[in-house]
Amino acid sequence: MLGHRPSSVSAAEGAQAAAEGKVVIYWRKGCPFTKRLRLVLGKRGAKAVWVDIWADADAAAYVRSVNDGNETVPTVVIDGEAHANPPPKLVVDALARTV
Repeated sequence: MLGHRPSSVSAAEGAQAAAEGKVVIYWRKGCPFTKRLRLVLGKRGAKAVWVDIWADADAAAYVRSVNDGNETVPTVVIDGEAHANPPPKLVVDALARTV
């Protein structure tokens, strides 16, 4: 079981969610690092906002802008700061702090 199956929102919705203090996860299908994060998060992953960079060109552009031109995923925005492929515990802890 892969845990929460993300339903993706647009880059604009992801930016709004990040501005509201939510955890935003930029991802793409087939990424083994995203798969690992989903496994660790399990149902807790439903508390995050997921943005598929392959479904939204603006999302891909955002990820490149914070990762030296690379489309590194997962890129997770926590408290307004982007983290490229962060340790899953960092994301778990951030989600535990969100409502």
